[in-house]
Amino acid sequence: MEAGVVEQYDTMLKHFRLRAGLTQESLADLSGVSTRTIRGLENGTRSNPRRASLRQLADALGLTPHEREQLAGLGTAEEPPPSRAIRQLPSPSPGFAGRDAELTALDRAGDSEIRVVVGSGGIGKTWLALHWAHTHADRFPDGQLFVDLQGFSPDHEPLDASTAVRGFLDAFGVDDGRLPTTLDGQITLYRSLVAGRRMLVVLDNAATADQVVPLLPGTPTCTVLATSRRTLTALVLRHGAYHLPLGTLDENDASALLTLRLGEPRVAAEPDAVAQLIALCGRYPLALAIVAGRAQTRPRIPLAEFAAELRESGLTALDDDDPAASVPSVLSWSMRTLSTGQRTVFALLGIAPGPDIGVPAATTLTGLPPARLRKVLRELEESSLIDRQPADRYSMHDLVRELAIEQADCCLSADDRDAALRRLAEFYLHTAFAGDRQLAPKRHPISLPPSDVVPVALKDDNAVMAWFAAEHACLLAVQRSAVTAGWDDVVWQLAWSVNRFHYRRSYLVDDIAVTELGLAAAERLGDTSARIETRRLVALALVRDGRPTAALDHLQQALALAEGRGRPEELANVHQMFTYVLGRAGQDRQAYRHAVQALRIYQDLHALEWEADALNSVGWYAAKLGDFDQAWEYCQQALTLQRRLHDQDSEAVVLDSLGYIDHHLGRHADAIEHYRQSVALLRTVGDLYQLASTLEALGHPHHALNQLAEAHGVWSEAIELYHAQHRNEEAERLRRHLRTTETVPS
Repeated sequence: MEAGVVEQYDTMLKHFRLRAGLTQESLADLSGVSTRTIRGLENGTRSNPRRASLRQLADALGLTPHEREQLAGLGTAEEPPPSRAIRQLPSPSPGFAGRDAELTALDRAGDSEIRVVVGSGGIGKTWLALHWAHTHADRFPDGQLFVDLQGFSPDHEPLDASTAVRGFLDAFGVDDGRLPTTLDGQITLYRSLVAGRRMLVVLDNAATADQVVPLLPGTPTCTVLATSRRTLTALVLRHGAYHLPLGTLDENDASALLTLRLGEPRVAAEPDAVAQLIALCGRYPLALAIVAGRAQTRPRIPLAEFAAELRESGLTALDDDDPAASVPSVLSWSMRTLSTGQRTVFALLGIAPGPDIGVPAATTLTGLPPARLRKVLRELEESSLIDRQPADRYSMHDLVRELAIEQADCCLSADDRDAALRRLAEFYLHTAFAGDRQLAPKRHPISLPPSDVVPVALKDDNAVMAWFAAEHACLLAVQRSAVTAGWDDVVWQLAWSVNRFHYRRSYLVDDIAVTELGLAAAERLGDTSARIETRRLVALALVRDGRPTAALDHLQQALALAEGRGRPEELANVHQMFTYVLGRAGQDRQAYRHAVQALRIYQDLHALEWEADALNSVGWYAAKLGDFDQAWEYCQQALTLQRRLHDQDSEAVVLDSLGYIDHHLGRHADAIEHYRQSVALLRTVGDLYQLASTLEALGHPHHALNQLAEAHGVWSEAIELYHAQHRNEEAERLRRHLRTTETVPS
């Protein structure tokens, strides 16, 4: 038996025995099972009790059918075989007690694959859901998915379906470059992945049925367990969900919760104080957990003192018709023991944008040294005010955050709040900017104002991408917060700094949103350079979204701003973006003209890194127009420069251009070699977007040499990548070409 199972078995058997008021000796007399066997089971030293012994113990204890199942299931559990199934469930609460009727109801939910637990905030919906999910994990051998939908956060919008689905796809290991860019595409992919699997999907803290419906698997082999503060009637009516209302604990279960947390001797020693604590907390699970946690960390303080403090703080309001409204009072009592410094950190964490926060960001927000901050975070965690998440991140329960915001309103001056949030915004901005410089060192840089913040040191591309992935939701939230605060410089510079990450991850919708916010901020600032740069970014996002006309309109405005400015690099940058957008729009001759203008300016500036890209652009569009001799000359110059600059991304693009030229000059073997080199570099740098196009191009010289298997192989991979990137037009065009070229060389 696994160590964790033994520990659960030990705790459960002892709990059942104590609840029945039996000693080990009296249980042995009643059941006929030896005292030695019972002692061994409770101490975890007997790994495989006989079923006959378990039945005797269950009869003697008078266990319910559900309790019998728990006891037998734990007692006979074998160590599970190695599995690659997804296991996203958070750990169950160690203080879970009772709820037998509700657990039985979940077990007997009939044929419905959807169960919805409904109740007010802090009532224990998540505790119940996770306990049931862990208890019945064996029913779902293919794994469990979990997401907090953040439906009732006081200062954040509910988690949108695209973010939740994207998290599930990440759990399945879907490559970032293969994610569909539309929500419908992501939902379809998610449902395809779970189809036929026996899985549990736990959707915690839903705001509406509309938030849940996109996450329903659509296969009868999966079970969905959702929690919400609202009755999700649409799920019941349209999807046959089983509805389970959840109220407060009964007296016995509330007492059992305190017993599990504080131990039987301490609870038995002060029965009147325990009864008062239960009454003052209104048998509310969150309130009881907070009280038990404070008492557990102060074992020498009588429980009567905690009850007296509860009375003095006015927590009898927990008897209100709406118990959720009084839980903040319980939490505010918990704060009475916090120092001024701890209260300040708690308040600042509450107003920080985003669903959670990492330690480096919290260090900047609070201004505390890391060691001191970690100590305060541990103290807040022990007070049940914050929760530690994987990867050293911290989050708050919705109601706790509401309390923290109230605390910020009363204990922080407006200047202190603004200064802390500005520090945090600059931390995210400067770290994102440094990360972008790591990913794209040749990109035309912007200038950030000086700042005292210390950005995270990111040593390589992998570290940069990991940081962006972990902080993505916070970066978006910080930008929105900066809009509200009027920090337009932060708004547009953040849009610039996340651009390369969005491109690599194909976060097209997010990129359009942040760049449009950035453009609006630049316009408010009246900063011409910022207006030019953000219009370039918006144009790039729009053309990738299939809207070249709108993109060209932004570039025309950027060109008008750049002309006559006396800053030739800005003008060249606009021309270079025109080249890309016009090429995507199929206007090769106009693209060629802009490429030539950009190249001339870069050469005058002696900007070799930008000149190399422009040389390739001129060569590419010369080839598209049929001038292959000129194209070859320019692309060879570009290749020489790119290799001197050690720029693998750009080198891969030039090799693609040379492959195109070779193929159209009939040098198919040379074309294959250039394309293969390009493919290898693109795989190395992880540019799946360009990889799809280059694989498509590679198929043509293979086909021209009658290498049909090779051609169909690379075309099939290209089609797969196009579909994964939601480039459906490219995928369908190539699929039609593949069908029409089965025997005819291209």
